[in-house]
Amino acid sequence: MTETLMNLRGLKCPLPALRVRKKLSSLKSGDLIVAECTDPLTTIDIPNLLRQTGDTLEGKSESGGVLSFRIRKT
Repeated sequence: MTETLMNLRGLKCPLPALRVRKKLSSLKSGDLIVAECTDPLTTIDIPNLLRQTGDTLEGKSESGGVLSFRIRKT
């Protein structure tokens, strides 16, 4: 099981979600992505993406304008 940190700061919709989707396709079940984003629309885009892929949002947080999403590949 691996954990991947993705620095998606400064990218605008839809790029963060597209990059997360691409990364998820290369991971094994159980792997984790921590996606760090600054675009407020990712709070909508990432959960929508995970509804499509069936992967799990384990948590999200915000600190200093950076949104962090913990995503588990199912």
